[in-house]
Amino acid sequence: MKIICVGRNYPEHAREMKSEVPTEPVLFMKPKSALLQPGQPFYYPEFTDELHYECELVLKICKNGKQIQAPAAHVYYDKITVGIDFTARDLQTRQKAKGLPWEIAKSFDNSAVVGSFQEISSIPDLKEINFCLYRNRQIVQQGNSKDMLFAFDELLVYITRFFSINIGDLIFTGTPAGVGPVDPGDKLEAFIENDSLLEFDVR
Repeated sequence: MKIICVGRNYPEHAREMKSEVPTEPVLFMKPKSALLQPGQPFYYPEFTDELHYECELVLKICKNGKQIQAPAAHVYYDKITVGIDFTARDLQTRQKAKGLPWEIAKSFDNSAVVGSFQEISSIPDLKEINFCLYRNRQIVQQGNSKDMLFAFDELLVYITRFFSINIGDLIFTGTPAGVGPVDPGDKLEAFIENDSLLEFDVR
């Protein structure tokens, strides 16, 4: 199982990070060890002083594939949820300033937290999915899939030009604007529409 992540897929997030709005998907990956296992606590990492949440829609792959073509892309994922791509922003900034890779800021153990999955068939319109994140009962991020630069099927086509996908792989499809810090003691809760799919404490 692997976790494929899409960066800067919402233009307002790219702008808030003072980054260029991309003309093709920006990809990075997290290892299997980045996935926080269900029922396990999330502990604030000791190597960062600036841990940020990034709330995203997450697809689960249901079929092995490579070099997928657009008309067939939709059959390769069958479940969706909301997740958090945790980022050690201070480490990321430092690595970028040196022109170095920044996996240590994005791909560390337990940096990918996912909620309960829903069947794709239960979603009325994949091109208009509302999702949001609450921190300590205050809303901090809101997004809608209609604002993605690259829709789900476009992402599958692009990703599988370079990487095979396998059953159980996860695709984090990008975060909207509004990313920000968390602290030990915070409570995070994320929704798709009115369904609470993810809830946990930062320790």
